[in-house]
Amino acid sequence: MQPFGDRLREGIILVDGAMGTMLYNKGIFINQSFESVNLSAPHMVKEIHQEYIDAGAEVIETNTFGANYFKLKHYGMENQLSEINKRGAEIAREVAGGRVYVAGVVGPTGSLLEPLGNITEAEAYQSFKTQIQGLIAGGIDLFIFETFYDLNELKLLIRIAREITALPIIAQGTFNEEGKTLLGTAAEDFIRELDREPVEAVGFNCSVGPASMLADLEKVVPVTSKSISCIPNAGNPRIVEGRSIYLSTPEYLAEYAKRFIQTGARIVGGCCGTTPAHTAAMKKAIKALFPEQRTVQIAVTRTEIPPVKLVPAVEKSKFARKIVNGEFVTSVEITPPKSCNPQKIIHDCRILKERGIDAVNIPDGPRASARLSPMVMGILIERETGLETVLHYCCRDRNIIGMQSDLLGASAAGLRNVLFITGDPPKLGDYPEATAVFDVDSIGLTQIASLLNQGLDIGRNPIGEPTAFFKGVGVNPGAINLEDELRRFAAKIEAGAEFAITQPVYDYRIYEKFLKRIEGYKIPVIAGIWPLVSYKNAEFWNNEVPGASVPPEVMERMRQVGSGEAAREEGVKIAAETLLHLRPMIAGVQIGGKVELALRIFEKGGVL
Repeated sequence: MQPFGDRLREGIILVDGAMGTMLYNKGIFINQSFESVNLSAPHMVKEIHQEYIDAGAEVIETNTFGANYFKLKHYGMENQLSEINKRGAEIAREVAGGRVYVAGVVGPTGSLLEPLGNITEAEAYQSFKTQIQGLIAGGIDLFIFETFYDLNELKLLIRIAREITALPIIAQGTFNEEGKTLLGTAAEDFIRELDREPVEAVGFNCSVGPASMLADLEKVVPVTSKSISCIPNAGNPRIVEGRSIYLSTPEYLAEYAKRFIQTGARIVGGCCGTTPAHTAAMKKAIKALFPEQRTVQIAVTRTEIPPVKLVPAVEKSKFARKIVNGEFVTSVEITPPKSCNPQKIIHDCRILKERGIDAVNIPDGPRASARLSPMVMGILIERETGLETVLHYCCRDRNIIGMQSDLLGASAAGLRNVLFITGDPPKLGDYPEATAVFDVDSIGLTQIASLLNQGLDIGRNPIGEPTAFFKGVGVNPGAINLEDELRRFAAKIEAGAEFAITQPVYDYRIYEKFLKRIEGYKIPVIAGIWPLVSYKNAEFWNNEVPGASVPPEVMERMRQVGSGEAAREEGVKIAAETLLHLRPMIAGVQIGGKVELALRIFEKGGVL
């Protein structure tokens, strides 16, 4: 394996979950030292390490968190301090087998140092030194100093480690729901101080669930130049029949892992209450954010390129002409069926055509699901109803040869409006073991379509008559990492994008801020609006879809109506109000959901 520091610079790293939780579940009770299991039942620790590796962890932590002199003395095991730490590292190293990194874990002494407490600096120094030497002797790759609330104690530990070794260090504090340590130090001040220390990463672990930790992360990103770790508990524990039970699901923690990463974290994992199931869910979330990328070599044949007549945007389609001429466009997103029968959708599209809607948007395998071909669906709709389509085309399922063939076929069939997207990775869908291609992302896909519009293939070889695609791209005004979203948006425009459609907008204030940031981006933007149908649905959008922020006042309105017809009606009202507010700022609107609800939103929003 490459050195940990090099790996950290390359991308996101997933650390394992709780050791104590797992040992407790295996029958080791809290009236004995969890760290002593390294000597009494090493097979049990090995099993846990292996479960986390199987779940996808790239770093496993030694079972040594409380293996310091002061905590071991409580069990009469202080004389085994070095042995317990060395054995903990050896156990992890045996299981890791050179496939994953082994992190030597050191926690606080458990008491404050003088003058606030009764432990002298010399006593703490000797305990930490012995612990560090034992871990190094056992063969660790890096250190994780975790759950510290006393900055001075953590600084002492870092100084001791640096006197002995140059191994990488991840230094983590622990903070309450108010974003402060037990001593009252604010998270941003704690991390600002750690930023000056000779460590590779700084961050958070334990004490709180993911929501509180995300709030702290947002505060500290501006105050440190180091990589940041976020290792939350599985929510706050509840006492059930005398036991502390952590109720956050793996899916919930995985969603926040994505938010941590999008906000700026480079290291994620789980603390108290987390299990290999949580680790596996976070692994899927990371893959969803960063699908495997490949470098594709394209052979270029140097031939003289004959002149071709390019199709101006205004002539590409009726939809394109309206947008180019500054007319407001309307569209409805309809997902293809999971069957081979398109008649219900064709019926709905006839209604949309009669009501004067400009286009229907056809998603391409949303949530990585298998559905009737969106391209075939688009051909059938345009042929049988006369309603134009906006075909979503993603690069998940085809290599660049298949993409070019598909696009040439779409052009030959008369499809002109195409929205180029990267696509949801298979791990999110019904077939998580399916393979994805991702030869290029949506930026590269837009570039390919731009070449075809110039009469060139992906190798810049002439193809004769050019295609006439009106090229659209997606953009998320509420992206957690807005700077990265804007960077990619600018790259899409440079690649040839001619219009954009946003992710669902629930808070017009977020869109207004986004609009100010793209004032120099000369491209029409169509707002996506998706009506809420219940309070549970509002919670889903607000908590599970990054960037789809539902404002508190809207959440309260949906909470009051709950579900059923009243909730659907309230959702239509909210969507119509959003449309009315956004209309002066947008080139058009795309409504998602059922056709009848979409038409009512158009009516109440003053479009029809």
